[in-house]
Amino acid sequence: MSEAPSIVWFRQDLRLGDNPALRAAIDLGAPIICLYILDDGGEGDWPAGGASRWWLHHSLSVLQEELDKLDQTLVVREGRSEDVLRDLVEQHEVSAVFWNRRYEPAVIARDTAIKTSLREQGVHAESFRGAMLFEPNTYSTQSGDPYKVFTPFWNQIVKRDDPSPPLARPRKMPPPVRGVESLQLGDLELLPSISWDEGFYETWQPGERGARDMLRQFANDSVGGYVSNRDFPAVEATSRLSPYLHFGDVSPAQVWHAIREKQQELRGKQSDSATGFLRQIVWREFAHQLLYYYPKTPKEPLRDAFTQFPWRRDDAALEAWKRGKTGYPIVDAGMRELWHTGWMHNRVRMIVGSFLVKHLLLHWHHGAEWFWDTLVDADLANNTLGWQWISGCGADAAPYFRVFNPILQGAKFDSDGEYVRKWVPEIAKLPDDVLHEPWNASAEVLAGADVVLGETYPKPIVDHKTGRERALDAYAKLKAKAESFEIPDPECAPSS
Repeated sequence: MSEAPSIVWFRQDLRLGDNPALRAAIDLGAPIICLYILDDGGEGDWPAGGASRWWLHHSLSVLQEELDKLDQTLVVREGRSEDVLRDLVEQHEVSAVFWNRRYEPAVIARDTAIKTSLREQGVHAESFRGAMLFEPNTYSTQSGDPYKVFTPFWNQIVKRDDPSPPLARPRKMPPPVRGVESLQLGDLELLPSISWDEGFYETWQPGERGARDMLRQFANDSVGGYVSNRDFPAVEATSRLSPYLHFGDVSPAQVWHAIREKQQELRGKQSDSATGFLRQIVWREFAHQLLYYYPKTPKEPLRDAFTQFPWRRDDAALEAWKRGKTGYPIVDAGMRELWHTGWMHNRVRMIVGSFLVKHLLLHWHHGAEWFWDTLVDADLANNTLGWQWISGCGADAAPYFRVFNPILQGAKFDSDGEYVRKWVPEIAKLPDDVLHEPWNASAEVLAGADVVLGETYPKPIVDHKTGRERALDAYAKLKAKAESFEIPDPECAPSS
């Protein structure tokens, strides 16, 4: 056993189970510094948003508690990762640094430089795949290019063996290194200074324990009906594992194998439904593969023709969209769910996204930035894929002529109005037949429901037909002048 200590550098792998970097340090047998660094460099141009910081605080708190049970300590530092690691290596004569890889372009560049610097110092520096089922650079088409369409990507995945089973949670660990200076978690000031997060506490239990509970509940209660129920926002049919996966409270391998194990008990459509959910885990892999090969896509469209798209600027409309005051109930319900819980149902994400970029013709950057700040599952790869998909400018993108009708979407996926009535209570007394289009209700019906359009609930900020035709006209003009403007085949968007 080596006596020189090692560092386990926790990042977006805030768990003890299935943590290959932690396992490597345990196997080394030397004393361990369990380290978290708050690096305000974030993810390049994308420092963590407010909702993500809330989740991070609570997930780190749980990690501290779990380490305490094993007589270990979480060392918390703030600053440039390079500087913090160098100081700890020098102060405590560290012989090895282990971490699990991340795949954001800026982080890849930073980690590569750190690994080179550590090795030049004679320190063993090793990173591991702990956040993905497979490495993003191990996929390619028959021509050797990255995949831009999901279905062939999925077909390659299912030809492979299942990913390796998850590593067991450690029952004991080597001792901590004594005398290592650490901040208190509260010193990072991750929690909001004003109380806008009350709904988060009602909705979420961040951390490894919460992830295990959420996965167990989904596998036992919902996965068999996932495909048939996932599009209905009032039904608790989706896994809600996305924030846990982003922060590494659970690994994709843990999710994959838990669902595979449950699938053995299922038959027929229920078994197919489990496969449908696993397909969504692969959407996450697809998103990271795209980000790996196309690192400019968080800011630039994958399809070059869209650099010429005639986006509008309308600050008032953007603010109405953010605050859930567009006058379209299903859109407003989604935006209010987002603000209250830090999460939004995936079907509704598509509806509100389409409304922003097509009905309002506002740049998808605005939506990506708002989601980044307000989603607890804000993930650079998934956020980029989703917004470019709905805008038509990315991989496997929705055809430009597909404009979600918020009235029909509401009537189809919230036919009894349970979702809208929960989040837009000021119109809750309206009957079902006009709930999703209150401007078409008679004066008598509005009065009976205590609704005064323009006062208690806004009138639509854009007419559906007008907004749709304006969007189609803009896309058609772009298509006419672009050298290449292929229309992609429709694909089902990734679910949460």
